[in-house]
Amino acid sequence: MEDSLTLGEFGLWAWWIIAAVLGILELIVPGIFFVWLAAAAAAVGLIVLVVDIPLTAQVALFAILSVIAVWLSRRYFARHEVESDHPLLNQRAQTYVGRTFTLEQEIRNGRGKIRIGDSLWLAEGPELPAGTSVHVTGVDGGVLKVEAVH
Repeated sequence: MEDSLTLGEFGLWAWWIIAAVLGILELIVPGIFFVWLAAAAAAVGLIVLVVDIPLTAQVALFAILSVIAVWLSRRYFARHEVESDHPLLNQRAQTYVGRTFTLEQEIRNGRGKIRIGDSLWLAEGPELPAGTSVHVTGVDGGVLKVEAVH
């Protein structure tokens, strides 16, 4: 028995609409996933413009193209990692390593505080009085490792 639902009933522009919706969803949802599904839908839309195929074949083609597109993109991005122009964007404490600041509160028992901008940061290092210039040498979680500037 042949499919009774054909391209004419499904709508000539249905795959383009699906591709557009998936493209918009890609803009809303973080990550790079829906763009490949949108590409698969657009490819099915192109094929359906040329060849009249039954709806079940269209859906099967969409499923196959989606799996292939996602698989190829994952392989590609696994080999070609995208470099960020702001690699420490979500690691703010790391941006302070190598910089010099003044102690706001003395370091006593290994802990004190540094003022950076309008924030106070916990600092670890040798016993030092408030007002001492310190150099940030590392980070442990949200704690800055410091040493006195000589």
